[in-house]
Amino acid sequence: MDKFKVIIVEDVPLELKGTLGIIQNEIPEAEVIGTADSESAYWKVLKQQLPDLVLLDLGLGGSTTVGVEICRATKERYPKIRVLIFTGEILNEKLWVDVLDAGADGIILKTGELLTRNDVIAVMDGKQLVFNEPILEKIVERFKRSVSGQLLRQEALVNYEIDEYDERFLRHLALGYTKEQITNLRGMPFGVKSLEKRQNELVQRLFPDGNGGVGVNATRLVVRALSLRIIDLDNLEADES
Repeated sequence: MDKFKVIIVEDVPLELKGTLGIIQNEIPEAEVIGTADSESAYWKVLKQQLPDLVLLDLGLGGSTTVGVEICRATKERYPKIRVLIFTGEILNEKLWVDVLDAGADGIILKTGELLTRNDVIAVMDGKQLVFNEPILEKIVERFKRSVSGQLLRQEALVNYEIDEYDERFLRHLALGYTKEQITNLRGMPFGVKSLEKRQNELVQRLFPDGNGGVGVNATRLVVRALSLRIIDLDNLEADES
């Protein structure tokens, strides 16, 4: 691996010392050309000499958004600079999404194995989205949950004989549409009376035991469809009218 230049952005002296130690002991190819403890200090260092890699902490001066903005601005002005996040924000998952949207090349959480030579070299070799073990475990967990949910939904669509129009009808009921509004959706070839009939049929299919003799209104029907994964709570979007 060729030598490459690094700027470290970290506002906690003890953590900066630890990061410098990791680089000096584990990543001999890396040359630290500057450090910064704030956004303004970072831009001053950057003007002096462009790095190949920015090792960026997200929480600076008590703010969790400064690091995201530094990442975004760096990527916009200098697309070739790699930005690897090295952060103690181990619970703020929204922040991870924000910084990935800002163009970060990877996220290393300050827990578990911490920063390794393999992670840094992977980023410098052009690998996209480099993560260490703690964040990978969360990603895999969410992936497995997502796939399981999709399988449950597919099974429900088959078991309860749900067609495209049933799904659209239930989804728009969940979004608060009236039957009159649903009939005006593009490609929905039903009038209000037909939708009322379809709703009654759905009640019979989704509540085969009759719901214990308790009447089933549209709200209860939607809740049942959500619990069965027939409609996806994370993807409740209206069709074009």
